[in-house]
Amino acid sequence: MSELRVASRYAKSLLDLAEERGELEQVKQDMDLFSKTLGENRDLRLLLRNPIVKSDKKLAILRAIFGGKVTALTEKFFSIVTQHNREDSLVFIGDEFLKQYNLKRGMQVAQVTTAAPLDAPTRLQLVQLVREQTGLPKVTLQEKVDESLIGGFVLRIGDQLIDDSVSYRLRKLRTEFSKNPYQPQL
Repeated sequence: MSELRVASRYAKSLLDLAEERGELEQVKQDMDLFSKTLGENRDLRLLLRNPIVKSDKKLAILRAIFGGKVTALTEKFFSIVTQHNREDSLVFIGDEFLKQYNLKRGMQVAQVTTAAPLDAPTRLQLVQLVREQTGLPKVTLQEKVDESLIGGFVLRIGDQLIDDSVSYRLRKLRTEFSKNPYQPQL
């Protein structure tokens, strides 16, 4: 079974259980912390995916890092995942949990990269575009500036990518010109 499918199932189980116990918001905060920590710590990600390190060692490390900072439900969840030797999936479970949480709340998080900071009208247009694409009423834009785009934007909505940047168009033109070289007629 693919890691993403495993992560999706574990995330859904945690989401459903947290909601059933009335601890959804606390567990969401736990998973925010967990995802942020994994995102900032490459060594921890590599450790969780390392098949040589035993599961009980990985669990001990998770408890040392997150013990007292997360709910008992989240700690128990880490324990169950490691008992089933799925700690390599933890790298994906945090993000998958947050994605499913947002969908449950009717919210879509989209990442937009632009060459310059967005102004208010452009931001509203992008929010409207995301609403049209997803059908979800609540949209949160995570904005990033990358001057190498020259102009335009790159919008990521889940697995979908909309690249309307000048640098992309230039690459596309370069490819087209290389396929059809100009042949002067004599």
